[in-house]
Amino acid sequence: MKRIQLGNSELSVPVISLGCMVMHQSTKEEANKVIHNALEHGIDFFDHADIYGKGKSESVFAEAVEMNPSIREKLIIQSKAGIRSGFYDSSKEYLISSVENSLKRLKTDYLDVFLIHRPDALMEPEEVAEAFSDLEKSGKVRHFGVSNSRPRQIELLKRYVDQELVANQLQLSITNSGMINQGLYANTSFDQAMDFDGGVIDYSQINNMTIQAWSPLRYGFFGGFIMDRDAYPELNKELDKLGEKYGVARETIAIAWILRHPANVQTIIGTMTPKRLTEMVKAADITLTREEWYQLWQSAGNKLL
Repeated sequence: MKRIQLGNSELSVPVISLGCMVMHQSTKEEANKVIHNALEHGIDFFDHADIYGKGKSESVFAEAVEMNPSIREKLIIQSKAGIRSGFYDSSKEYLISSVENSLKRLKTDYLDVFLIHRPDALMEPEEVAEAFSDLEKSGKVRHFGVSNSRPRQIELLKRYVDQELVANQLQLSITNSGMINQGLYANTSFDQAMDFDGGVIDYSQINNMTIQAWSPLRYGFFGGFIMDRDAYPELNKELDKLGEKYGVARETIAIAWILRHPANVQTIIGTMTPKRLTEMVKAADITLTREEWYQLWQSAGNKLL
């Protein structure tokens, strides 16, 4: 498994990680198979959040691996907090309590990475800074970052926090490629030229901040899978064509498309099926040509100017 440096940290992470959002739907035995299959393929990075299964996903994970110190040192565990029922909360009290509750559920003393899950309109950056400092000094969190954030929101937070912000978790797939499209359509009046995210992909590269791609196989906001032939017939033709060339499934090519971008994106896949994970990790060994990358992009409904 190819590995990259997470932001400006010393942490080496696999380019493909396992998202545990739906792990609460698995039994201990099923989760154990998924986790160990991931580890066998070099995936030792596991993404959680306090809202996944209302915390149950973290509990199932800990039970499945039978968490203990010797096992813990082989894992890189990330969790997120900030989304509550009906509102967002980045207060010092909530962030600290959320981390402490996650640690209890995960049966560990620390998180390798902790992200603020969503931008909070009522965020007091001074409070976040205090929370980060307390969590770092207590040894409960080693690295920090954000999720779904724009560059200026990140810059605002960086004015107050002492810690390096190493990652920004963002939605990215062939069909949800707005952060890429706005650059390709620069200096035009096409809708795709609209900058909805503040040039986040360029900002991330300039500041060596790792983008973590969530929902890499979906279209829309938690929509269906792009492999649905009725939704994107031309795209699926190209995925099938390249899948045949490289001897892999369509899903694998869709992930390889993300990994081909020079931003060194870390892709989060959320499958709980070992067989599918075994297939998709092959994307780390595929380097699409420029022509193939652009052809896939165009087959998703984009036009090359």
